[in-house]
Amino acid sequence: MKPANNNQIRAELLENGTVLRLLLNQPKANILTIAMVRELQDALDTHRDLKDLKLVVLRGAGGCFSYGASIQEHRRETAADMLTGFHRLVRDLATFPVPTAALVEGPCLGGGFEVALCCNFIFATSDAAFACPEIKLGVIPPVLATVGRHRLGGPTTERLVLTGGELSLEQAEHVGWLTARLNSRPDPEAELLAWFHDHLAPLSAYALRQGTRATRIGAAWVTALDQDLETVEKLYLDDIVPSHDGNEGIEAFLEKRAPRWTNA
Repeated sequence: MKPANNNQIRAELLENGTVLRLLLNQPKANILTIAMVRELQDALDTHRDLKDLKLVVLRGAGGCFSYGASIQEHRRETAADMLTGFHRLVRDLATFPVPTAALVEGPCLGGGFEVALCCNFIFATSDAAFACPEIKLGVIPPVLATVGRHRLGGPTTERLVLTGGELSLEQAEHVGWLTARLNSRPDPEAELLAWFHDHLAPLSAYALRQGTRATRIGAAWVTALDQDLETVEKLYLDDIVPSHDGNEGIEAFLEKRAPRWTNA
């Protein structure tokens, strides 16, 4: 199938229509703007019911997965649209009818990390870097705060949310979140597709859909996205967006200066 000519997302069916690659196509940072999130949502919706589909792969163009959601769109006038659209996307990604995988090269930060958190499989090259530095901007990462404890463990999630620190590949492997490390050369996507050929390609697409459904029944992280995320989103919009520090951190970042906190 010919790649879709979208502005910020390139969708292409591979492996005789059994793999869908969704490429975040705004290098070098692949920032998740409201527009990109909408295109990604549309691509998922368009391909949702393809009966031969066995895997969706999300990848960033230019050797970088994503630096996360747009800092400009964290401003109070766009924060609600940014959050609600992004949270719809991660909910749909987490409940997509076939398995999903993130192929992470380079930085995977903020909303990019949260997108990866909602995939079934994580493949990372040696230069991959996972972190949600939102606390350094006076805000928080709602998806990580909500589902991180179910995917990565409570203490690890608390450290990541409260310090903005990095999750190393070794830590990701230790908690069982990382599916496999990939070599940067040759193309890491070829390695991922080799894994696909070994593990998913021989299987029935119908059985994979049923297995994907079954593993989500009662899954705490899926339930958290459906219920708890709404509460954290409300906290963000009601308490953080109107606050001084929640705006000061964003403006300081955009103005390339140190923030002047008032602790309120």
